[in-house]
Amino acid sequence: MNSRSTAIVCAIAFALTLSACNQSKRTGTDDETVTIKTDVKPIADAKVAVIETEDFGEIVIELYPNVAPQMVERFKKLVHEGFYDGTTFHRINADSALIQGGDPLSRDNNPDNDGTGDSPYPNVPGEFSDLPFERGSVGAARREANPPGAGEGGQTEAMARNTANCQFFITLRREPDYDEDYTLFGRIIAGLGNAEIIMRAPVAPDSETPAEKITIKRITLKDRAKYPPVTQ
Repeated sequence: MNSRSTAIVCAIAFALTLSACNQSKRTGTDDETVTIKTDVKPIADAKVAVIETEDFGEIVIELYPNVAPQMVERFKKLVHEGFYDGTTFHRINADSALIQGGDPLSRDNNPDNDGTGDSPYPNVPGEFSDLPFERGSVGAARREANPPGAGEGGQTEAMARNTANCQFFITLRREPDYDEDYTLFGRIIAGLGNAEIIMRAPVAPDSETPAEKITIKRITLKDRAKYPPVTQ
């Protein structure tokens, strides 16, 4: 083998080694092998998503296309289309420190269908990483697996992992149970206090439904450079 061939082989081997270091695999509860990006440092998109609410100010989200490229692409596409304008944060829970929004069905006056809506586009496959769900992390909501005996139309945990679409949630404390099991695609860099006020808003009895609608007036994309850097 000449020196040029040797160099090419070494370069390929080095690239494969890097790839192996950046992802690992684990077995899910239903024996499905799930690929997880490991040791990945989030790189901020050139744009941030600015959520403007009617009564609770703004929440600014930094997006990570190198961690979850398909979900970031979907989220930005829907923002461009005005898909989220007039939707609500339909689910809030101060005990679990979580708020959830992005359902088009939340525009109507029927809280029973909130959390069941999707965009016109296909579901986004799960994009898992070892980035921890911290205070302010933004994840892709998904359809939960149905319990055994759910009958026709039921889905396994493996199927549920690939049902992200348009809805998103924000964790407002460290949530290790979500690690490596939900797509993390961004985090709050401004307006964290506003999100926490939303989390503590009154809810209807025995529910996670806000007693009064928490409306998202609009979500827009703005230049990330206009906001100060955040230490990882």
